[in-house]
Amino acid sequence: MSELKTMISMTLRERRDITLAILCGFLAGLAGVALLASSGYLISQAALAAQMVILVALGACLKLFGLAAAVSRYGERLFSHRATFTMLGNLRVSFFGKLSPLAPRIFHEYRSGDLLSRIVGDVESLQNLLLRVLYPPVVLLLVFTSTIFFTSFFSAAIAFVLLAGLLLTVVAVPGLFAWRKRKTKPAVRDSRADLSAEAAEFLYGFRDLKIYQQADARKRQLQSFAESYEEEKRKEGLQNTFMQSVNSFIAILTTWTVLALGAYFVAAGELDGLYLAMLVMISLALFENIAPMAVFPSHYEESRQAAARLNQITERPVPETGSGQLPEGAWGLEAETLAYTYPGEERPALRDVSFRISPGTKTAVVGPSGSGKSTLLQVLLGILPADSGTASIGGRKLNSLDPESLWSRMNTVLQHNHFFYGTIRSNLLIADEDAPDEALQEALETVGLGAFSLSQEVGEKGGNLSGGEKQRLAIARAMLKGARLWLLDEPVSSVNAATARSIYARLFRMRPDDTFVIVSHDLTGLEHMDQIIVMENGRIAENGSYAELMEAHGYFYELKQIEKSVFAS
Repeated sequence: MSELKTMISMTLRERRDITLAILCGFLAGLAGVALLASSGYLISQAALAAQMVILVALGACLKLFGLAAAVSRYGERLFSHRATFTMLGNLRVSFFGKLSPLAPRIFHEYRSGDLLSRIVGDVESLQNLLLRVLYPPVVLLLVFTSTIFFTSFFSAAIAFVLLAGLLLTVVAVPGLFAWRKRKTKPAVRDSRADLSAEAAEFLYGFRDLKIYQQADARKRQLQSFAESYEEEKRKEGLQNTFMQSVNSFIAILTTWTVLALGAYFVAAGELDGLYLAMLVMISLALFENIAPMAVFPSHYEESRQAAARLNQITERPVPETGSGQLPEGAWGLEAETLAYTYPGEERPALRDVSFRISPGTKTAVVGPSGSGKSTLLQVLLGILPADSGTASIGGRKLNSLDPESLWSRMNTVLQHNHFFYGTIRSNLLIADEDAPDEALQEALETVGLGAFSLSQEVGEKGGNLSGGEKQRLAIARAMLKGARLWLLDEPVSSVNAATARSIYARLFRMRPDDTFVIVSHDLTGLEHMDQIIVMENGRIAENGSYAELMEAHGYFYELKQIEKSVFAS
């Protein structure tokens, strides 16, 4: 139950609607019982007494109870669903509010399909928390208690039988099934998460699967996940049906017991025969209300597991960040013994990384794939928290700065940049929503995309753009921010060498006093960089200017010789 504390407190914020829903549900239940009870009494009166005044009065009561049941049931549905939808809205806002400080580092730990399953499926599952878990037992207890109290005026023994039926169908049986369900593995939710993750993976990689002719094999694998999910749903449905059957059997047994006991009391002269049919009809009507308890264990466990999966993310410790603000300007960067290891990995991605980058200089971070270049950039961005060591920007430690303030002062281009479905204009305006069309067009000209129209459509994830066009569009978007610190991760890896040199030359000419940090595996054109940081296996192998590194005949020199031999051949 501890997993549901937050959800219950959020649900109870809608006290007014919940109170009205319980009141209407209670009135609807009583009206339903009164409707059948008066019907039974009317039959007995017609058969045994046949007093016209009583028959007319009972006929009018039947219409009144029928109308009251319909109106109350409508009010119950209205208020309970309104409270539920309001709670779901508040839950989504709260969940995204707690998720936001954890992004983007959380994407390194969870598959996108699993996150989507939690954000959509688990949140939707919690709509049953009020409608199927919290609300029905309260209404049932009120209706049963009132009816049993009424029945006790006619026969204490029959009231006791109804009480026993109440305890069995509302408390004992649902409690037993809930206990059994909690002891079993949450297979339905796990299989749904696996199916969502695999479906997302299949869609993202469909093109590559088709190229390598593995689409059919992966489709069969996805089909097996779907079948597993359906099988678990079928098992859960059978369990719910079995419990409903057990409850129905107890309800019928209770009604037969009321009939037999009532008949005995009539024969013994302890009960007026006029009330026998009424008491039997009361039992039938009363146990018609227990249907929601048949699915109570399933919905309770489903809500508990959904809340636990959401809490697994939202109750993670939020990385400590400061509230400091960076002033305008071009700052330098410093790192001292930085270290970082990805979760679940044994090999450190960064080890004892120390360097200093002066304001207004151009620095290249080079090295082979897997040497830690991109990881270093993400640590400097504050996306990944360093395990040890410190990083400073403008003389201020990274963890003392507000991340939003930090990112607003940077022009960032990552290896993989997201483009939204829309137009070139809408994707550029993400950097500066007030930028005029002239500034947008000028940025496109700078990166060699002057032929593009601002109204040109951009497909989902930039699917209609080439790799080089995406990179140049990302650089144009970064230019519009107008910040003085540039962090570029392989910004022109998909662009031909001549165009890449032209883009760099224009950027350096337009922003001569800005600080540039460029991660690249390309070793050409580094002669004009003020500093080159060479990385190998997560460490800095060498550091210096191009001339200094070439003169030292170290690791960078060997890489250059390999590059020359490759191009010479």
